[in-house]
Amino acid sequence: MVALSLAEITSSLPTSGGLYFFSAQLCNEKWKPFASWMTGWFNLIGQFAVTAGIDFGIAMMLSALIAVGTDGEWTPTPGATVGIHIGVCFTHGVANSLGPKVMKYINAFSTVWQVIAPTVILITVLAKAPTHQSGTFVFTYFNNGTGWASQGWVILTGLLTSQFTMTGYDSSAHLAEETKSASISAPTGMVMAVLVSAVMGFFFIVGLLFCVQDLDNTIGSSTGFPVMQIIFDSVGNRAGAVVLMVILIIACWLCGFCSVTSNSRMVYAFSRDGAIPGSNVWHRIDPRSKTPINAVWLSVFIAALLGLPYLGNSTAFSAVTSVATIGLYISYGIPILCKLLNQKQFKRGPLHLGRFSPIVGSIALLWIAFITILFVLPPVNPVTPVSMNYACLAIGCVTIGAGGRFAVDARLWFKGPKSNLDVEDRPQEVATEQKMEVEDDDAVLEKVES
Repeated sequence: MVALSLAEITSSLPTSGGLYFFSAQLCNEKWKPFASWMTGWFNLIGQFAVTAGIDFGIAMMLSALIAVGTDGEWTPTPGATVGIHIGVCFTHGVANSLGPKVMKYINAFSTVWQVIAPTVILITVLAKAPTHQSGTFVFTYFNNGTGWASQGWVILTGLLTSQFTMTGYDSSAHLAEETKSASISAPTGMVMAVLVSAVMGFFFIVGLLFCVQDLDNTIGSSTGFPVMQIIFDSVGNRAGAVVLMVILIIACWLCGFCSVTSNSRMVYAFSRDGAIPGSNVWHRIDPRSKTPINAVWLSVFIAALLGLPYLGNSTAFSAVTSVATIGLYISYGIPILCKLLNQKQFKRGPLHLGRFSPIVGSIALLWIAFITILFVLPPVNPVTPVSMNYACLAIGCVTIGAGGRFAVDARLWFKGPKSNLDVEDRPQEVATEQKMEVEDDDAVLEKVES
């Protein structure tokens, strides 16, 4: 429902500013700057966290791969995992700095690989597994290791991982200005991303569950990554398990690549309007690579930093996924809310929901409100400083920080996304340099788009 609502708005307003531009266009004049400002900041923080979550997941996979490849002689440590995470972030920064031609080929390869990888892994594991679990085990067995007594509550907290995978589809909006027929292709990409992920993800998870050989050994795997244990137990040899894991890691790396691309475009667009400290630096197009290279490396740097808490807290990864999910879905919800409150301002694009638009939008907002509350609550019991869900702290800091900055001075100069003619209205430190370079930067982007 959320993706459908956003897709409808994207069809009407395809632009790289994406969500915060939507909020500005759909809100009334009084609240337009504030709605746009908060949408931008929640989306930005959410995207930083998504990139960190993807890359940290890859680091865990690589750690498990090394553990299996060395026959258990090496076991993952927090320090090693964080180091690998930083290295993965670096590779994504390099790949996103190579220019649009190379990135085009990577994206084309990714489109094919994301379908091939899970299919190959699933068929191989199902065919090679010594035994298979029953349908009763796969669909009805319940394992509660959280410490909470309520089975319903455990199921709800378990939604986090699946909801985390259903994020990032707003990247279609951020890349709209670099896409042909954006009013159709961008919203179609949004909806298809959710549908394909849901279908492929369902079959992939169910298939792996049928291949679980020893549940306790899988959960407590020495590799630190249960999926690796399932693959290894099913294939029965290290070489085969390593090959399949490499296939999976490549697929995840490509997801991280796209996440950094989307993240950097959001940084570029938001800094173009002076909303980010140091906007003069982040809103620059490298003339050689024709990419917002500074924005790329800011995205990578912050994603790398978000992995550091894992050194002292093993539950930090859960907090990162919570922040990513909540931050992004709040940013998804604000433009949907603005549209519902100001329906007369909304002009339909080629793809729309017709009379069902208000119903779908309302359901989407109710779901966003529900998961926002759910995902800041503690996932395990008893609650300790280590097991605490620090997402509530992070989201609170974003709310207070962004809201406080707006109240202090941004309300005086930030009027929402602006055109080149409005550069002089921005803060002096932003306006001076951007006014000189914005035409050149946008000219470069126009060449890239063509």
